[in-house]
Amino acid sequence: MNFVMKAAMGGGPPDVGKMLGGEEKEEDPDAAKKEEERQEALRQQEEERKAKYSKMEAERENIRQGIRDKYGLKKREEAEAEAAAVEEPAAGSLTRPKKAVPAGCGDEEEEESIMDTVMKYLPGPLQDMLKK
Repeated sequence: MNFVMKAAMGGGPPDVGKMLGGEEKEEDPDAAKKEEERQEALRQQEEERKAKYSKMEAERENIRQGIRDKYGLKKREEAEAEAAAVEEPAAGSLTRPKKAVPAGCGDEEEEESIMDTVMKYLPGPLQDMLKK
C-alpha cells in the first residue's frame, strides 16, 4: 500500500502513474520524422561499417597474396580442390574400394552364419525350439 501512496505522491517510478490511470504523455508530432532520421542514420552507419570491412579484407588479401607469392604457396581453395582430386582413387588404383554396406547390415549369408554360431552354444532343448 505504501508503494501506491508513494506513486500517487510522485515519489515512485515514472510508469506507475500510467498504471494507476494517470496522465499519458502526448505523442510528439515530429516523432515519425525523428524515427525516420534515426533509421536512415543506422542504415548509413551500417553501410560505412560494411565498406570499412571490405576495404580491410581487400588489404588482408593483398598481404596474403604477397606471402603466397614469396613462399610459393597456393590459395586454400586451390589446395583443397587438388587434395580432393588426389583422394579419389584412379581406375587402375591398387587400393581396395570400401564396402557400400557395413558388415552385418543386410548380408543374408553372414546373418545365417551368425545364427549358426549362436545355435552351437545353446542347450539342446533351446536349439530345437529355435529351429522350429
